[in-house]
Amino acid sequence: MNNLEITFGSLFAGIGGFDLGFERAGMVCKWQVEIDDYANRVLAKHWPNVHRERDIRECGSHNLKAVDVICGGFPCQDISYAGQGAGLDGERSGLFFEAVRVVCELRPKIVVLENVAALLTRGLDRVLGTLAEIGYDAEWHCIPAAAVGAPHIRDRVFVLGHDVSDDSKASRAGETKAGSTGLFGNAGESRVFANSGFIRCNSGRAEQSLQGTRASSEAWRHVGKSGQWNSEPAVGRVANGVSARVDRLRGLGNAVVPQVAEWIGRRIATALRADFV
Repeated sequence: MNNLEITFGSLFAGIGGFDLGFERAGMVCKWQVEIDDYANRVLAKHWPNVHRERDIRECGSHNLKAVDVICGGFPCQDISYAGQGAGLDGERSGLFFEAVRVVCELRPKIVVLENVAALLTRGLDRVLGTLAEIGYDAEWHCIPAAAVGAPHIRDRVFVLGHDVSDDSKASRAGETKAGSTGLFGNAGESRVFANSGFIRCNSGRAEQSLQGTRASSEAWRHVGKSGQWNSEPAVGRVANGVSARVDRLRGLGNAVVPQVAEWIGRRIATALRADFV
């Protein structure tokens, strides 16, 4: 697969945080699914030639092409501690099961899911169990934006599953576990990020130690002149006269941090090219 493009599809695409990060990692976006009107306008501006659908409940193999990777940050409202705690039984966060249905129909090699850190105690067991039921072995880590230099924490859980539904893939997955080398680091361990050595927010600075990410990643061209992120995007400080200010803030708040997505995407691309899956 070294000479072939790695393709991905984006569920719950939002304003394209996953999409931007994965493209920076060298992948090619083939389709996006997003229901929000404002987010769709952003996607249409930056990905004008990408196939787009709106309602995940109406998507599947009949209107989405097979891809190597499917990613998506499914709704967090019922999982967040700020919500009522319905979890995956909630109307919005329950759309996770629609994502699973799409994965079942398209059978990507890799699936990447994202949600708030509350998922660790409000449904991660069901997420992992459901992925296992459809033939995907998974690993997960809570990766904060601070790990890639942001001056805020923004903890998010990323679940990465790979297809082990046939004997050869299952066998290779077993060999990988025995060698304790997963896409996030040592299989079955959390210390790659849970104890990664970054200082989250210290006098406005956030240091990180992601093995050269800061020095080598193209993502760093968007940080401030000091090497740190700007404290917030330029969306203005007043409500009047700022175009779509509320929509922009909501879109940014819901988005996956592209630099984190790029770091994950580069590891996925390396693994796929090495025929990891």
